[in-house]
Amino acid sequence: MTHRAIKGKSGNGSDRSDFSQLAQVYDDLRPQTESWWALFDELVRLGDLRGQRVLEVGCGTGTLAAALAERELAKVWAIDREPAMVEQAQARLPGGARARVAECEALPFKDAWFDRAVMRLVVHHLDRPRAFAEVKRVLTPEGRVVIATIDAPTVADTWFNVFFPSALTHDEDRFAPAEVLEEELREAGFARAESTVFVQEERFPREQALAKLRGRFVSSLEVVPDDELAEGIARAERELPDVLVRPLHWRLVVGVTAREGLTK
Repeated sequence: MTHRAIKGKSGNGSDRSDFSQLAQVYDDLRPQTESWWALFDELVRLGDLRGQRVLEVGCGTGTLAAALAERELAKVWAIDREPAMVEQAQARLPGGARARVAECEALPFKDAWFDRAVMRLVVHHLDRPRAFAEVKRVLTPEGRVVIATIDAPTVADTWFNVFFPSALTHDEDRFAPAEVLEEELREAGFARAESTVFVQEERFPREQALAKLRGRFVSSLEVVPDDELAEGIARAERELPDVLVRPLHWRLVVGVTAREGLTK
């Protein structure tokens, strides 16, 4: 696999990662595990997503959007800027749910069109001030957005970053601290913004971990040159245990448009 450079880095934590080559294998490298469903349930709870008209920003292959439509009876629109991802998502979504190619910084929807919005592991790819302002625009006056991202202070502890110095540097630059995300939401017009940490345990066999690295399963690895990737994988082959067990710290941020504030 050749090195794919990050394009158009904005300096505020966003990037232009290329997911076109990853779309076909994305679900194999990042499956819906028990931990995936636990985070899903927490997003539904914090975001009050059940039965709502929901916009998912950065839908990837549509796993979260489909789960919202099928399990939570939400009316879902899902967007992603990568056509190959949207094609996968639309094929997965049940009737009534829709996916389309769009940029979060210029959403193709009317004002106050959605009750809720959800953004899972996507804000580090965006021009956040513009994206948050657009999300606020398309939410109703009683709207709410829920965001899941890696908690910035724990980026250096992510299990794969220890093997790839350039990936770690990249991630430390683009994953924003909680207070920055909350302030940006308020500056975008949200009446209130609050956050919490949600800790999970990552657990998978050594060979699965190595397959993730070889497949550059996260955008962080796109910036890693081929020689560094090979060296890091060789080190991982020597050092990873038979079963990898590590904590994963999510930062969950909720922004609400109503003055009444947060109730969930």
